[in-house]
Amino acid sequence: MTLSVVIIARNEEENLPPTLHSVAGLVRDLSGEIVIVDSGSTDRTLEIAAAAGAKIFRESWKGFAGQKNSALDKATGDWVLSLDADEPLEPAAADEIRALLARGPQVDGYWIPRKNFFLGRWIRHGGFYPDRKLRLIRRGAARWEEHGAHPTMSITGPTANLRHAILHYAYPSLSGYIAHMNSYSSMQAELIHAARPRGFDLVNIIVNPLATFFYNYVVRLGFLDGREGLLLHLYHSAYVSWKYAKAWELSRRKSL
Repeated sequence: MTLSVVIIARNEEENLPPTLHSVAGLVRDLSGEIVIVDSGSTDRTLEIAAAAGAKIFRESWKGFAGQKNSALDKATGDWVLSLDADEPLEPAAADEIRALLARGPQVDGYWIPRKNFFLGRWIRHGGFYPDRKLRLIRRGAARWEEHGAHPTMSITGPTANLRHAILHYAYPSLSGYIAHMNSYSSMQAELIHAARPRGFDLVNIIVNPLATFFYNYVVRLGFLDGREGLLLHLYHSAYVSWKYAKAWELSRRKSL
């Protein structure tokens, strides 16, 4: 079995090296390839990818699902591992995938747990783990579907779970997290508005964020993740409010 590792990127010079390093041995042992689809990097992303021996494709941005599907289409391996630039594999996960492909998979896709890090801390509670993602697939068995900033991979064949994890280093700083949530909430607002234009809804803008915070921080034990957990769940609940407030703003603007 051969393996293609596919990654979309734009200005990922800080995140890309550990991710490429985490799959280098796996790709070498499985006679594989690394495919990078870049959407206009102006930093050292392309230089880093080239040094790792990656196949590089430069394309304009087509949305998250469109970009990820373009990367899938360029893969030539029997199996495809789809990662984000800030998602290295933990060493045990690489070993698990190597052994799996050596003995021959019996299903069409595998869900991989993901360890999410916030301000340098692994967030183990509050619904952020195991956060399983469908990322390892038989080539041609699955496609990405657009859901704003959080596309999902759809597959019709049988799947199974892997034990070891992807490491997700998305938010090393508060400013970065808030900037991402601001952007993501705007994307989600567009989807909400497209589904049903709405008025100013106090339940969605005030009650739902408070309920989200209580459920994740208290019921799902988010408080066990210390100060980092408190800040994460506090600002995640703000994101819930923002997306509905922005959906109302869109409805208001288009009705004027």
